[in-house]
Amino acid sequence: MEQQIIQLIADPVALEQLYRSNPAAFSSAFHSVYPQISSEISAQVWHERLAVSSTSWGSKGDWVLLVAIATTVALLMQLPDLFSISHDLYFPRNMSFIVLPGIGAFFAYKQGLTLRELGAPLLVLVASIVFINFLPEGSTTLLLTCLHIPLLIWLVVGYIFAGNDPAKRMEFLRYHGDLVVMTAVIGLAGGLFTGLTLNLFKLIGISIEDFYFRYLVLSILPSVPLFATFLVRTNASLVSKISPVIARIFTPLVTITLALFLAAIIYTGKDPYNDREFLVVFNGILIGVMALILFSLGEATKTNASRVHQYFLFALAALAIIDNGIALSAIGYRLFEFGITPNRLAVLGSNAIVMVHLMLATKKLWEFLQGHKTMEEVELRITDYLPVYAIWAAIVSFLFPLIFQFS
Repeated sequence: MEQQIIQLIADPVALEQLYRSNPAAFSSAFHSVYPQISSEISAQVWHERLAVSSTSWGSKGDWVLLVAIATTVALLMQLPDLFSISHDLYFPRNMSFIVLPGIGAFFAYKQGLTLRELGAPLLVLVASIVFINFLPEGSTTLLLTCLHIPLLIWLVVGYIFAGNDPAKRMEFLRYHGDLVVMTAVIGLAGGLFTGLTLNLFKLIGISIEDFYFRYLVLSILPSVPLFATFLVRTNASLVSKISPVIARIFTPLVTITLALFLAAIIYTGKDPYNDREFLVVFNGILIGVMALILFSLGEATKTNASRVHQYFLFALAALAIIDNGIALSAIGYRLFEFGITPNRLAVLGSNAIVMVHLMLATKKLWEFLQGHKTMEEVELRITDYLPVYAIWAAIVSFLFPLIFQFS
């Protein structure tokens, strides 16, 4: 029925007949495909019409897939203990392959993608697994690969979700806001259940902490984002009103905090050029700010977005450019003063890529605020740049170990 809804979305008479043939099945199928057709006016009308319906729990096929993926994830999490593999050797290299491919598989299933269409993502996934697990232990380039492979796999999941459709790429960015909210809700519920369970057994003198955390928590926790994704994608309105509120609250707060932070750097005379630890923390802050900007841009380009929020977002992007400029100059100075290392080159390249993206997004956002650009043009500029991150992540992950001879 999901494919029928997609095909008939522009035919109100046929869609009404389909609904009357089986209202319950129609409602469930509609909520599953709504994220794909939400730009259609008729889909928005049907969404409001069905909004009074109870939460959709998906189809039987959805749950078969979810259970299969969750079981596979649990086995992968227990693999080191089953085969006496070092945790320090296994998890840093493979954690991204345990969590992210399941979400990609869910997106592929919901969109009915064929193995041929998944050929390129599967090739990247297999090549990444093989390459990272054959890298020698204890090298700087191994650490860089472990840090950049998750970004590459995340962008591969984004490609499965959106393909080359700019509108769906922006939808992929918006999805992350809902995902964070739903993951946090499930996490809080899981924490409450854990506390209740442990204390109940403690009352009767049985200690289950080691077993509980080693086998249950370790096996289930990585699947939380998958189940959060399922709930978000099958119930598009479930948290859609919460994410914009979070964006509108945190964007001004982070903007003001970042401005005060810049003023404090000047006041205290902090030197990022010769303080390596400060520079590392500084870059970590920039990554967090960039993530917030991308998330907030997804909300700011909606037709009902607050004008104040849009101006605050522009100010945040401008401040991030200043911060990134400081970081770039400090990294360039250290590179010139102390020589080229894999770490310095990777950080320099990452900051340069982020700087260009920030400048392009800020320019388009300013033109939008002045009425010279449409929201669609702003979104296109934001999402068109995402493949650059994938290319850079692939270069650092695969070429740096070869260029620097696994040093």
